[in-house]
Order: sequence, then C-alpha cells, then structure tokens
Amino acid sequence: MTSDLRLADVSVRLGDVDVLRGVDLALDARSIAVVGDNGSGKSTLARLIGGLIRPTQGRVEVLGLDAEKDAAALRRRVAIVFSNPDAQIIMPTVAEDVAFSLRAGRLPRAERDARVAAALERFALAPLADRPAYELSGGQKQLLALCGAFVREPDLVVADEPTAFLDGRNAHLISAHLFADSGHRLVVVTHDLDLAARCDVAVRMHEGKVARVGPAPEVVAAHAASWRC
Repeated sequence: MTSDLRLADVSVRLGDVDVLRGVDLALDARSIAVVGDNGSGKSTLARLIGGLIRPTQGRVEVLGLDAEKDAAALRRRVAIVFSNPDAQIIMPTVAEDVAFSLRAGRLPRAERDARVAAALERFALAPLADRPAYELSGGQKQLLALCGAFVREPDLVVADEPTAFLDGRNAHLISAHLFADSGHRLVVVTHDLDLAARCDVAVRMHEGKVARVGPAPEVVAAHAASWRC
C-alpha cells in the first residue's frame, strides 16, 4: 500500500539556513500532528506537504502523488489553513470569499452556489453570507478560512497553528470541524498539546530533523517531558 505521506531524505535550505535535514517519514493515518519547539521545522514541513515549497533535496509524496511532478494535481486535492485567516480571506463578502475557493473547478453556477450555501450552513456562517469579511471577529474569520478550505472537498487538510490566536470557545469550534469525519485526512501543526494528542499519530521535530514518530499521546507526552529536562 502506498503511504499517504512519504518523505525520503528530504532537506530544505532557505537562504543560508538548513531548515529541514534528512527527513524520512512514511505515514498512513487519518490525522497526523506535528509538534516541536519554535524553529524546529514544523511549518516548513507543513508547507512541503501542502506543495507550497519544494525540497532542496529528496522526494516528497502526498496521497500517492509526487509533490513536484504532480504539483497541480496535488493542489486540487489539498487545502491549507494558516493561523492568520487574514492571509487567506480575499473577497469582500463572506459568500464571495467561499465561492472564490471554487474558481479553479469551473463548476456550473448552480452547483457552485449549492456548494457554497451548504458550506456556509455547515460552518454557521449563512447568516453572515453578505457581511463584509473585514467586519468579522477573529474566530469568525478563522471559520471563514476553514469554510473556504472545506468547500473544495479536499482529500487532505493541512492546518498550521489553526487555533493559535483564538479563545477557548472558538478554538473548540475550529478543532471540531478539523476532526469531523468528512472523508478528509488531516495534518495539523500545533503548540496546543491537547489538540495534538487527539490525532492518531504525531511527529516531533527537533532542529530540522524528525526526533520521534508514534501514537500521538506518547509523542506529545515525550515532547512535554522534554521541557522539564
């Protein structure tokens, strides 16, 4: 069976810094957490998986696709959510922004409108459909970013610190949507160890390398213990 995520001897050099060094991973799990200290390479790993950057060396396969050779096909199957939703919200109103996520699919207007309406209902944004996006609260903006990702019906969602700037209530809402069983795989980069422990598998990064891989509760506990060393 082909692993959903496979990295073979992957390194990434950004400027004069080796951000990732000799990373090897082969994982087949519905939900994967990536944990580690600041500067450990977590976000770079997420961007590799999402096809936003290319490795300096090595090979990356996601969902059976070569992340370089099959980049266009991979982008159609992967959605990415960042910690700052303002970086993802483009259109003036809530509904327009969700519809913008479907632009590449060139769907018939009726199908596009139906998918947008269903997504807005799912994320409790329907009453705000015509609201200017800039007027939303921080939690509502993150819900909108998530709605724009899920309306595409992705096979994989890559979320980089999706709850970093949210209060407890909104963080709970975002987490519930990320872990909902809607047929997608999930890779989540997070400092929230409770969120990470909910995943099936966790990868702990340290100084650009994979320090540990295993069941999420075990890896998260080891990561927390490292703070006391």
